[in-house]
Amino acid sequence: MDFQDKTLTCKECGKDFTWTAGEQQFYQEKQLQNPPARCKDCRSARKQSRFGRSDVQFEITCKNCGKQDTVNFKPRDPSSVLCTECFRKERQAGEGQVKEEPAESQVKEESAEEKVKEEVKEKKE
Repeated sequence: MDFQDKTLTCKECGKDFTWTAGEQQFYQEKQLQNPPARCKDCRSARKQSRFGRSDVQFEITCKNCGKQDTVNFKPRDPSSVLCTECFRKERQAGEGQVKEEPAESQVKEESAEEKVKEEVKEKKE
């Protein structure tokens, strides 16, 4: 099926937006029945309000390219954050994976083992 860009009207703000041929193809592949009712900005604002995210933005300097950007979370270390573009590139390349922290249950298990070892040691003394 050949898709053509379509102009739709946002039901939130009333502005016209383009529903691209690529987006239409995606909708068909995912078997989504209804076209989008909101423009990208209104969809984004709605998602943020539904998931309790604030509109507060934090300025960062990308650790890869040095570009100034903003993020919607407070970075622990602003010098280790990527701009949106570098983050996408690393994610697509399979890089930038977060190191796995030990699971909380594993940490508790190790602490319990250490405690038992100490108790055994104290009993021997």
